[in-house]
Amino acid sequence: MKVVYHPRFKEVYSADPASKPGRMEAICQELKNLAWIKWAKPGPADKEDLLLVHTQDHIDHIKGMGLMYEIALLAAGGAIKASEIALQEPAFGLIRPPGHHASPAGAWGFCFFNNIAISIEKLREGGKISKALIIDIDLHYGDGTANIFGSPSGVSYFHLPSGQRSQQLKSLQDYLASKADYNILAVSAGFDRHEKDWGGMLTTEDYRTIGQLIKDASDRCKGRRYAVLEGGYNHQVLGRNVLALLEGLE
Repeated sequence: MKVVYHPRFKEVYSADPASKPGRMEAICQELKNLAWIKWAKPGPADKEDLLLVHTQDHIDHIKGMGLMYEIALLAAGGAIKASEIALQEPAFGLIRPPGHHASPAGAWGFCFFNNIAISIEKLREGGKISKALIIDIDLHYGDGTANIFGSPSGVSYFHLPSGQRSQQLKSLQDYLASKADYNILAVSAGFDRHEKDWGGMLTTEDYRTIGQLIKDASDRCKGRRYAVLEGGYNHQVLGRNVLALLEGLE
């Protein structure tokens, strides 16, 4: 398992919960001494990468935010690197800011550029894949991702519905069982559904189960699978939840 991470992701670029001090540190603390995890450092995305899913006006707007723009470019670059690694082995983009609320011409919800959408389109533009499946396990619906891939595009987007724990896991299992035609499986990995986070629903073990379901489904696409960090705001449990997902994916 490769974890894509850059020390600059620790920088506090805004006052929102995704940028809160200690968030990256909580995850790194859980992962840092594990022999089965290898680390990879990303570079920033190019403007051409952003233009795969965003308008020039939107890019210019974020560019005017200074430090925010620098870190957002690096996050998009981290997602791209994770997707490229996933062609050979599973990967996780330990990045911020998150991205799934970023649409072609706008963004909200602590997001600026749609990291996972950019990474998928980069693979498609390069001819490395043609079809993809995106699973979003964040508490909030990834309207930006849905907007980008709303029309028939070869990319399917599924957001885990709310409900009882068992219902959520069953819905994911059923959805994955219904799909067979994709070249890579990507996960918008939000952890704010956890019972001690905003959603108050899933246990840490549930994230391990989700990872295992994704791993099993990736057998249909040569094992190609990766995830990128979205939400998750309780630093006391976030690291353990990320580790549980990665153990399942591995």
